[in-house]
Amino acid sequence: MTLPGTDAGLGGAPLFAAIFAVLLVVAIVGYLMVTTYNAVMALRQRIDKAWANIDVVLKQRHDQLPALVSAVRGLLAFESGVLDDVARARAAYAPSAPIPAQAATSDVTTTAVRSLLAVVEAYPDLQSATSVLDLQDEIERLESMIADRRELYNDQVYRYNTRITTWPTLPLAWLFRWLPRPFFSAAPGETTPPGTALR
Repeated sequence: MTLPGTDAGLGGAPLFAAIFAVLLVVAIVGYLMVTTYNAVMALRQRIDKAWANIDVVLKQRHDQLPALVSAVRGLLAFESGVLDDVARARAAYAPSAPIPAQAATSDVTTTAVRSLLAVVEAYPDLQSATSVLDLQDEIERLESMIADRRELYNDQVYRYNTRITTWPTLPLAWLFRWLPRPFFSAAPGETTPPGTALR
């Protein structure tokens, strides 16, 4: 004898299992999407912070260069080309420019500053001036900080760009229109010091 409702009870078990399986898949996919989204947002925050740190040092160097040029100008009358290169490089600084353009300007400025510091080394009178030595040390410290922070920024950009172009992040990158971030590096041919082509 068959008990009332037995067939219905047996028929409901597969349906319950199917619903549970679907809900489990949805929960897993949702978890993966949330954790992936959060990981990408964390990388974006790290990139923004790393860039802000570079921007601070670029501004500090920009503010220090006039003092260095003023300190050595009188004693480097015969090296006006080097001073002009530094002045032109400083004038090209534009905090609102795209990052690759800022990288090119930074590279040109670094080259000009290194040339100036090399000339300073050749003048004993300048080497004995405390103000020049202090400025030289500060500029060299800033150059070192720029190099270190550039490396950190580019590492974060590499991680982010790799993340958004690989699975499982790729569909989310397409959905949210996440684009690769630019590296802090100049395009080839953009690091020629200002005025060099005219000589």
